[in-house]
This record gives sequence, structure tokens and C-alpha cells, in this order.
Amino acid sequence: MGIVTPTPLTTVTDRDLEVLAEQLGRVPRGVVGIAARCVCGRPLVVRTAPRLDDGTPFPTTYYLTCPPAVAAVSTLEASGLMNDLTARLADEPDLADAYQRAHEAYLADREELGHVEEIAGISAGGMPTRVKCLHVLSGHALAAGPGVNPIGDEVLTLIADTWRQDRCTC
Repeated sequence: MGIVTPTPLTTVTDRDLEVLAEQLGRVPRGVVGIAARCVCGRPLVVRTAPRLDDGTPFPTTYYLTCPPAVAAVSTLEASGLMNDLTARLADEPDLADAYQRAHEAYLADREELGHVEEIAGISAGGMPTRVKCLHVLSGHALAAGPGVNPIGDEVLTLIADTWRQDRCTC
């Protein structure tokens, strides 16, 4: 798989919101930007406000929305991969250090959108000490680009036979 650079954050259009509603099967909430797009232009990862319109704190800044990508990542989650990856964090100091940096980058990205005391210091996906949600971690990797979230990068490599950012499967 070739290196794909992240899509610059783009403004959300009415069409994006329609596509997101189709992808999610519900009205999207708190979307402040499209953090990554499919090569066809449809949303792939959204950037979400740290506080939803109803006042709910929302730590998930990057949300994977593309159904084929979500399905590929769900297959990995169903395999129990999160437990294996969490164990590796304890055994591989370099991986743990890189994952800590990913956590810090995620927090900095969210803080750009506003400070929410209830979730201060809490990122998403289990960072920095465990692996909880591969969808969040792969969404972060797609939004930030290669080398920022090592677990997200690994997930994208593992699903490359099924889904890749450089080809449309919409």
C-alpha cells in the first residue's frame, strides 16, 4: 500500500451531511469538518466537536464513517485484536511511546476545537494505555496521516486487502 497523505480538513457541506446520514443511518451530530475523504470525495472520517449541541461531552474527535472501512475494521475488532495490541503496549516500549504521542496529538487536535473540562486529558480508542476502539484509532490515522498513530497505521495495513484509502469502495 502506498503512503496516502491526509486530506486537509474541509468544510462540511449540506451534501456531506446527507452522505454522513446515509453512512451512519442517523443524523450526524457535532460534525465540524471532514478530516479525511474517499478518493471519490465522500466523507471517510469526520471531525467532531468536543461538546455536542445538547451539552454532552464527546471525546471522539475523529469518527470513521465510510461503511466498507467500518466493516473491515469491525472484522478486526471481532477477532480480538484489541487484546493482542494492548498486550504489545506492555511488551514494546517503542510502540507504547509512539502510542502516548498519538494520545497527545489527539488531545491537541481536540483542544483546538474547544476545552471541555469533563474530558480533559481523556482521548479516545483507549489511548494511551490500552486499545479499545480500532475505528477511532484508524480514523485518527487517516485524518493525521502515517506516523502519528501507530496502532491506527497498523490497522490500516491489516485491512489493506479489504479496504484502502487510495481506492473507492463506496
